[in-house]
Amino acid sequence: MKSAVETLNPTRVRLTVEVPFEELKDSLDAAYKKINQQVTVPGFRKGKIPARVIDQRFGRGAVLEEAVNDALPKLYQSAVEEGELNPLGQPEVDITDLKDNELLSFTAEVDIRPEITIPDYSGIEVEVEAAEVSDEDVDKAVEQLRERFASTTVVERAAADGDVVKVDLEAKVDGEVLEDGVAEGVDYTIGSGELLDGIDAAVTGLEAGGESTFTSELKGGSAAGKEAEVSVKVQTVSSRELPALDDDFAQLASEFDTLEELREDSRKRLGQQKKYEQATEAQEKVLDALLGLVEVPVPDKLLAEEVGTRKDNLVNNQLGQMGLDLATYLQMQDKSEEDFDAELKEQAEKGIRTQFVLDELVTKEKLNVSQEELTEHLMRRAQSSGMSPDQFAQAVVEGGQVPMLVGEVARGKALATVVEKATVKDSNGETVDLDDEEDETAETVQAESGETVQAESGEESAEATAAAAEETSEKGSDEEQEKKSEG
Repeated sequence: MKSAVETLNPTRVRLTVEVPFEELKDSLDAAYKKINQQVTVPGFRKGKIPARVIDQRFGRGAVLEEAVNDALPKLYQSAVEEGELNPLGQPEVDITDLKDNELLSFTAEVDIRPEITIPDYSGIEVEVEAAEVSDEDVDKAVEQLRERFASTTVVERAAADGDVVKVDLEAKVDGEVLEDGVAEGVDYTIGSGELLDGIDAAVTGLEAGGESTFTSELKGGSAAGKEAEVSVKVQTVSSRELPALDDDFAQLASEFDTLEELREDSRKRLGQQKKYEQATEAQEKVLDALLGLVEVPVPDKLLAEEVGTRKDNLVNNQLGQMGLDLATYLQMQDKSEEDFDAELKEQAEKGIRTQFVLDELVTKEKLNVSQEELTEHLMRRAQSSGMSPDQFAQAVVEGGQVPMLVGEVARGKALATVVEKATVKDSNGETVDLDDEEDETAETVQAESGETVQAESGEESAEATAAAAEETSEKGSDEEQEKKSEG
């Protein structure tokens, strides 16, 4: 077999392949055998029909077609390996010549990973927000906890700001009551903004049994985004009483004996949260800086497919679960479809460029994924998916998602490597140490860019993932047992 590679652009090539007919012998034999099992010829037992009879009865062309279909994938793969290519997606194959007993020629156009040169990235500098926790932050956190322990008492008076009202709602659009526009016994805290716009003014001043009507744009349901006439009837009015901010409250709301201990714990938790947010901000800014250093051509076909996948996921999964269509969503976001498509394309392109660059870094820095790292990643992904660890691990193995998860962890390590060499300072000019948050946030940042290109993975990765899945399942079972014991 002879093959040649023609570069059409930085991300697409054309393979030209010529195959001597004798190299098709195995595929021809397989074609005759397959046809033998599928057809019946009087006078011959099934599977024992001579080749010449098959040629006479069904045509030599049918045999050649079957043989070529069998041989093409293997011939294409051999040409790819000979050309040392990294193809993306399926090739577009065109048989240019097929001469019986002489020659098979074909071309195959396919997108490939572009060649990327990673420059020195040790000079990257970024600035992030300082991870400072103010007294006001602590006050707000304690107040939110206090709100959770508020008690309510039914009162015989008009509703006022901060009261809890139990209401019945009925929404009409164009004079027709919506099927999903009726709700009874809904508790609502006046001023919380958790329901429809306009409801605060409508119920304020009403006593139990009072009714009012207001106009509001619906936020969800079958008529999301449309103006509706909403009727509201107050069943009861309850006043909210907050517990006093003292040691008794600390003992009621936490494991601490004093209010001061509770405040210090809140300060500590807020500090950890701000450190994590700071690390995430640093990862994102370092990634943007790295992408700015590298020229990364993006295959048009791959980009179009990624845009389509993201749009389909938004429309059919995310919006579908909320009962919204794209038009309603765009209206709520105050965006045109052109603006939406442009944003989606920009996000998809960044996701592809991110993967290409980080994958190249994985190779350049010779980064490997250990079983322990993969197990930890599986546990985090299971938690974010709402599945138990053993269920998620089983789904990963059965769904053939080995390359995806291995790629996520490897790219996370690659980004962490870049961040480690970057200079990160906060808004106060202080150097930021990200060691504690680096690995996890790196995986999160690169994963959010989008899993676009299937990562390459050999048998070792498959075995590592299977082992990690088994370990994750065991850990999940242990955790469940611990919870039962604690209960």
